[in-house]
Amino acid sequence: MQTRNLIASFALGITLTAIPTIPSYAVTKTPNLYNLSGYQGGHQIKVTYSTSSFTGKPLFHYEDKEQTLDFSGDEIRTAKSEIGTLVTVTIRRTVDTGSTTFSLLIPSINLGTAYQAPIETNGITTINRFSPIPQFNQGQIQTYTITPLKGTAESVAF
Repeated sequence: MQTRNLIASFALGITLTAIPTIPSYAVTKTPNLYNLSGYQGGHQIKVTYSTSSFTGKPLFHYEDKEQTLDFSGDEIRTAKSEIGTLVTVTIRRTVDTGSTTFSLLIPSINLGTAYQAPIETNGITTINRFSPIPQFNQGQIQTYTITPLKGTAESVAF
């Protein structure tokens, strides 16, 4: 009887050691710097977004054929959703016709033990139509242009 228990315990020990385990050094690392570019209407758009910086504030750099803009802190708005984090900045503002925003969709990324990974995502340019004449503010007041973006997501020390 004792021999039978000993053999069963030995067999269980061998089985347990054969089960792969997650190494204690396994890491879940989220990127904090995104460098992306893509083409919209035949013209290149470049975007750099960092969730933090040396000052502790997030930074966002936007560049298209007409303008180069830099944003920091509260000028950058983020919203988490099931499809990722939407990072939005206002790239054009007018008093009487509305504004234009650019939103970057950041997917969930786990770098593991790496410091960089390639990513593909989308940028969304939104034209927000506005008129000081209330009758003209009817119907669809937002239109969207989607720009496929490719680049890298990195983990850097600030």
